[in-house]
Amino acid sequence: MPVGSAILFFRLTSWELGLLFFAVILGATGVGVFLGRRVRHLSDSLKEPFGVLQAALLGVVGLLLAFGLSLAVSRYEDRRADIVSVANAIGTTYLRAQTLEEPVRSRSLDLLVGYTQSAIRLSDQVPGSDEADAARAREQRIERRLWTLAGEALDAAPTASAPRLYVETLNEMIDGETVRVAALTNRVPTAVLVLEVLGSALALGLLAAYLAIVGRGVLAVSLAAALVAFLLLVTADLDRPTRGLIRIPDTVLTNQLASMTEPPAATAPRPR
Repeated sequence: MPVGSAILFFRLTSWELGLLFFAVILGATGVGVFLGRRVRHLSDSLKEPFGVLQAALLGVVGLLLAFGLSLAVSRYEDRRADIVSVANAIGTTYLRAQTLEEPVRSRSLDLLVGYTQSAIRLSDQVPGSDEADAARAREQRIERRLWTLAGEALDAAPTASAPRLYVETLNEMIDGETVRVAALTNRVPTAVLVLEVLGSALALGLLAAYLAIVGRGVLAVSLAAALVAFLLLVTADLDRPTRGLIRIPDTVLTNQLASMTEPPAATAPRPR
């Protein structure tokens, strides 16, 4: 699938996405009603095959919708867990950095504050955008500087436990942030969403045509079409954690940053 179509649903705003889904689903339903009324005089021969076809297609689309929603919810929960893990790792790294000797201690503490600010900035940007790439590049620069300072701390005190514990947590922090960044771009495949939209449109169009052929009201199918369109919007919105209506809260990161503005709890160890 071309790159442009692979990010179609992610690039649109929630309002644009909602309008697209409602237009496609309700439009297909309206076409079904129109065609059903046009061939109503053939109801005796068309009623049975249309009924069987639309029932089978509705069952398949129901499975697709459930599958797509399950994928989106799973990714949403994973991203919520990732941001908590990163915040905890940053907090532990910040506490252990306080046990390092100067000047590594002060430099590392300052860098960790900047790192947390970049992590918060990244959570508010669209993955793949220039702003997100800039925030991630700043994070990587800080990671390299932190690792260099950690190496200096180990060289200065190769047998001390504080630098070793700090390096361990710093490594976990870097790994956790890499996982979080990857999760932000790990979306439900666009092919699945396209199949859901087209399948739902076809199924509801056939259902509307069937109801029109047998001469029944179309209010129920119109309500069903609106519900399906809303479900598609929720599925897509769950997969847009930084720009949709359903976002991943970064409160845990902002709280962590706020705690870093307070004086360090531990004082620097005395020079040996």
